[in-house]
Amino acid sequence: MSGKIIIAGAGLGGLAAASCLMQAGYDVDVYEQAPALAEVGAGIQISANAFHVMRHLGLGEDLLRLGVRPGAYVFRLHDTGEELQRFPLSAEHEAAHGAPYVQLHRADLHELLAARARSFKPDVVRLNHRLIGFIQNGVGVQAHFANGAVVKGDMLIGADGLKSIVRKLLWGDAPATYTGDGAWRLVVPVERLPQPRLDPVMNVFMGPGGHAVCYYLRAGDLLNFVGIIETDDISEESWTLKLPWEKLKKDFEGWHPAIQTVIDCGDKNEVYRWSLHNRAPIYEWGQGRVTLLGDSAHPTLPYLAQGAVMAIEDGAVLTRALGMAGSIEDALKLYERNRVERTAKIVEQSTFNRRLFHLPSVQAMRDAFAKRNEGEDRNKWLYSYNPMTVELS
Repeated sequence: MSGKIIIAGAGLGGLAAASCLMQAGYDVDVYEQAPALAEVGAGIQISANAFHVMRHLGLGEDLLRLGVRPGAYVFRLHDTGEELQRFPLSAEHEAAHGAPYVQLHRADLHELLAARARSFKPDVVRLNHRLIGFIQNGVGVQAHFANGAVVKGDMLIGADGLKSIVRKLLWGDAPATYTGDGAWRLVVPVERLPQPRLDPVMNVFMGPGGHAVCYYLRAGDLLNFVGIIETDDISEESWTLKLPWEKLKKDFEGWHPAIQTVIDCGDKNEVYRWSLHNRAPIYEWGQGRVTLLGDSAHPTLPYLAQGAVMAIEDGAVLTRALGMAGSIEDALKLYERNRVERTAKIVEQSTFNRRLFHLPSVQAMRDAFAKRNEGEDRNKWLYSYNPMTVELS
């Protein structure tokens, strides 16, 4: 199958899909509404299921060079730091699933994917192109942009994120429900942090009404902090909204000294908070020669660290489906059939984790984690999935 593939959106999912497709021999153009390629300064986690794709694209060593391989996933009480559960990552993760678990700066991953896409086709990304509509028939798709451009292709992939125009044009607006949580984020250079510092593991501090996640980035030079707190103060659904440092400090009053130290050492002018909204998964992604990918199809709350991973998986499976089916329409249905149930389960598990991390008392947390073996569950269905080899039917 050959022809022109149009991708709307040059985020992580769009760029990963573009590289997978071009590596397989397809002609791709990516249209991005922003005037420049950029990503927010936050952390991201790439587990084995996505690392397989990164390795396929020749980026595995770059991820290891730029990232950190955490030794374990550790769940703690918010105030005392008491350890409730630990399961190993790093060497154990790779031995079990055939690829590493790496924590990265989101901007670093975005730059790697952009460079890889441009290595196939230097002008693959077209900036200042905001999609406003499309027309399709049995032989192709015509995409219309706000700047007046009209582009013809054989298929259109909507990788345009949480507020996807392609999804809206296909299925209408996705109803969004405020979760009750605001997500603070802060990235701190480690030289600002006094010794002793947090161990190089994925630390999750849980307390009634909130939780905080801390892990290292850029070969250990940065510490990423995400603090999620239950609040009635609903702000913009955006990673770029700055709020006063004093509000962050107050929200985590009484938490463990390690959390206080991270907050105190952060840049007080670079504090961001996003109001988290939930959207139910959809079970039909496309029509004809148009489909969705990543957050446009399955927006996922950040309680399982799999949102970007799912988008990367999508691009790999979509590429394989195009090579297996006899027509574009059949290929997109094959892709959808093989992605819908898995991504819906991820969305639902992430929503469940929100409740688990915010149990109302210390005793409730102890009881829940005494019965839980999350590491084993994840090993069975989440991390062992390989998008490059999983059977498609």
